[in-house]
Amino acid sequence: MKNTDIVAGHYAASARGDLDGMLAPFASDIRWTEAEGSLYAGTYVGPDAIVAGVFAPIGAQFDGFTVEIESLFDAGDQVIALGHYSGRHRGTGRAFRTRMVHFWWLEDGKVVRFEQVVDNAPFNAAVAD
Repeated sequence: MKNTDIVAGHYAASARGDLDGMLAPFASDIRWTEAEGSLYAGTYVGPDAIVAGVFAPIGAQFDGFTVEIESLFDAGDQVIALGHYSGRHRGTGRAFRTRMVHFWWLEDGKVVRFEQVVDNAPFNAAVAD
């Protein structure tokens, strides 16, 4: 299986709401970095930390949170994803759509590192009181 297929599988699981499928390709010591300035900024180590610090809060705070991938770029042991996030904040009722880039690092078929780059302005505006 190609690394782009592994990453595409993560996104497909996300679209189905399949948390186990999303976590399946993650190494036990994966380092997941959310962009500075975001609600979830920081680096999380291990699948449990990622769920607690990123996936669960997104699910609790947003309706219809979607990751739309336009392109996956194969860079050998790295995969780059280009796309958009969208959703509606439950507290404010405001919708957003914003551009994002994901960088994935894989070793032996497992994701060992992830880093997000995102335009936080639309995302944060949907949350602001």
